[in-house]
Amino acid sequence: MKILHIDTNHQLLINQLNDLGFTNHEDYTSSKSQIEAKISDYDGIIIRSRFSINKQFLDAAKNLKFIGRVGAGLENIDCDYAESKGVTLFNAPEGNRNAVAEHALGMLLSLFNKLNKADKEVRQGKWLREANRGIELDGKTVGLIGYGNMGKAFAKKLRGFDVKVICYDIKPNVEDENCTQVSLEELKEKADVLSLHTPQTPLTLKMMNTEFINNFKNPFWLINTARGKSVVTEDLISALDSGKILGAGLDVLEYEKTSFEDLFKVEEPKFRWMRKGKKSNLPEAFQYLINADNVILTPHVAGWTNESKEKLAQTIVDKIKAKFC
Repeated sequence: MKILHIDTNHQLLINQLNDLGFTNHEDYTSSKSQIEAKISDYDGIIIRSRFSINKQFLDAAKNLKFIGRVGAGLENIDCDYAESKGVTLFNAPEGNRNAVAEHALGMLLSLFNKLNKADKEVRQGKWLREANRGIELDGKTVGLIGYGNMGKAFAKKLRGFDVKVICYDIKPNVEDENCTQVSLEELKEKADVLSLHTPQTPLTLKMMNTEFINNFKNPFWLINTARGKSVVTEDLISALDSGKILGAGLDVLEYEKTSFEDLFKVEEPKFRWMRKGKKSNLPEAFQYLINADNVILTPHVAGWTNESKEKLAQTIVDKIKAKFC
């Protein structure tokens, strides 16, 4: 079987697939149309987030038997159409769930203790102790929406704190020793912290809007390490401004491209005179976020650690091996 790798990953992925007898080709620079023109030669493709795999691409991939996505989600693949053509889909949420959980916890503790604000002020020569008095996580109720690999990993990290962890999931009976499953209504009534661990689906797209936020009984803290398009940014800043949301840790943003590789990729005008008076291309809502002391932003790296890079690759190898060897 021939496999085409179109994103760079940990070298063990290709090394171990070679050892299993697969033929591996790498192409990290060709355009999507160029890849599409030759994909019929391959039985498998390994992708991270370089481009989306749509119906046209799948129709061209006449001999494709599997797609390996070295990541958690599959939203950059037309999954229904792929499966209708007999293509097996592999992803690897097991590989970066611990990294995501640690990142989410780090964001939450940083928000509670104003670490980003205090650090910035001390570097500016300001020594403001009372203004940076924090709050403790113990005694709080942490609500999770989505209780799959990522949600379960985060709940496990919270075991060392005296907190109550509750979750809402569209699947029944997902609770375990670390978390109690509740209705969405109960979660909105009890949560002091809300952490999102959902894939991007029609149900989660723009889920966090003004109506949804205002249905929470108490002001709450928001952590989003899932998908940016689940949160309507303008509605988020309205809630931050009013105090309905006390602070936010955002590893993902509504404005991300499908590839997740670039946020705002804008070409500079060709002529210098065209740049004069040019206003920022950043949405006003995003400018609010980057200036807010109670917001922490990271560039979609919650699942990106040295360890997860290796574990993601190993997970894909193991799944391919189990299916085809």
